[in-house]
Amino acid sequence: MVVRKRTKFSRQRASFTHGWGSKKKHRGAGSRGGKGMAGTGKRADQRKPSIWKDKKYFGKYGFTSLSKKIKTINVKELLSLIGSDSEEINLRERGYGKLIGKGNITKKVMVSVNQASAVAIKKVEAAGGKVTLLKKQKENVAVQDNNQ
Repeated sequence: MVVRKRTKFSRQRASFTHGWGSKKKHRGAGSRGGKGMAGTGKRADQRKPSIWKDKKYFGKYGFTSLSKKIKTINVKELLSLIGSDSEEINLRERGYGKLIGKGNITKKVMVSVNQASAVAIKKVEAAGGKVTLLKKQKENVAVQDNNQ
C-alpha cells in the first residue's frame, strides 16, 4: 500500500495565514512590487540604474517602415548566377529587386531587373551586355494624406 503525503495546503487549514506571517502578507500584487513594469517609483533606488541601462524597458521604440525592403545584388555576383550555356538572367524571378554596381563583370550578360543603379548599368554595358528594367508589380503601399 502506498502512503500518500497530504498537500501542504490541506495541512495548513485553520492556520489563518498559511505560513505567510501577518494577515496582510502575500495578499495581492503589492507583495511582489506591483503589476507589469511597476516597482521603480519612490523606492528601489538601487535598482534604477540597472533598469535605465536596459533601454528597452520603458515605452515603445523604433518605427515600422511602410516601404518594403528591396533585396539587392552586386554586379560582381552576377557570374555566379549564370549557367554555363545561358547569358540571360531574370533577377526578379530569383528574388532580387535591384542591381547595384559593386565589382566588375567580364562576360556579356543580358539582365532583367526591377531597378538598377547607373553605375551597374554602365558596367554591364561596358562588358557588352544589356540591362532591361522591368515594370514594377503593383504592391500595397499606404498613401499618406497631405491635407492640412
